[in-house]
Amino acid sequence: MCSQQSAEPKLLDRMRDALRTRHYSARTEKAYLLWARRFIVFHHVRHPDEMGEDEVNAFLTHLAVDLGVSASTQTQALSALLFLYRHVIGHDLGSLGDLVRARKSERLPVVMTRGEVRAVLGMMTGECRLAAAVMYGCGLRLSECLRLRVQDIDFGANEILVRNGKGAKDRVTMLPDTLKGPLREQLRRAHAVHQSDLEAGWGRVMLPGALDRKYTSAAAQWRWQWVFPQERRWKDMRTGGQGRHHMHPTVLQRAVKQAVLRAGVQKNVGCHTFRHSFATHLLESGYDIRTIQELLGHKDVRTTMIYTHVLNRGGCGVRSPLDEF
Repeated sequence: MCSQQSAEPKLLDRMRDALRTRHYSARTEKAYLLWARRFIVFHHVRHPDEMGEDEVNAFLTHLAVDLGVSASTQTQALSALLFLYRHVIGHDLGSLGDLVRARKSERLPVVMTRGEVRAVLGMMTGECRLAAAVMYGCGLRLSECLRLRVQDIDFGANEILVRNGKGAKDRVTMLPDTLKGPLREQLRRAHAVHQSDLEAGWGRVMLPGALDRKYTSAAAQWRWQWVFPQERRWKDMRTGGQGRHHMHPTVLQRAVKQAVLRAGVQKNVGCHTFRHSFATHLLESGYDIRTIQELLGHKDVRTTMIYTHVLNRGGCGVRSPLDEF
């Protein structure tokens, strides 16, 4: 038992290295490592190399039957274990036999009306209001909005470049005219913060991949700074170095929840609701489903098609005969 327990951290370290080598996102890395750890603990700390299809099947069935997880959660756990066996253990899993699959839910996304969006935004102020407006006006996810850097906003081309979105893909979306002025003012404030940090001897941000090693001065350059910087600098307790990260997601999430309550909107609205509303309102306005797919960064148009069901009109814009009275 002791040798198995001591082998577990080494295995997870190897899995972490394999994920980073293949440029998986930090969130995916965290989730995959968690599922690998839960799989090992479920089987009484047996090493995965001693297990195979039967044990994976038992664990995934346990998730669906005993814990009642969603289909997407079970699929994520399966993907994590497939990665573990394929890229760390060194062999592919065969047939999983009579795997009990979690039932896939068919829930429609929560969407606000245009009036509700205006009401919620009207109850927000400062950087949080601007960030929420960017999520709605550009169709961005929460993480995509907060990870925007200065160079990602192209005022001349009326575009915003979304870097390393879901699936590690870049895409381009529109820059609404109404956001140009507020964003320019936000960049002026962020630039003042950056200059103050530089004068204090700091002013560096984290760069993607190995860019900080390849371009040693890039982390202090203005174009790489966050559009929505944190209010306070973080401090590395080991080195004493200081830097500034982007606004923490919980800051914006709390601001949205409070604004929804004050606006009296009786829907389960969160940050992602702005993205759903963006897509639905574009569809209402008659824009092509393929165009909306590109703006959202969906890999499959079937994912985008869900918004036709939200409209309850179908792809052909069918109206109820009652509305003809």
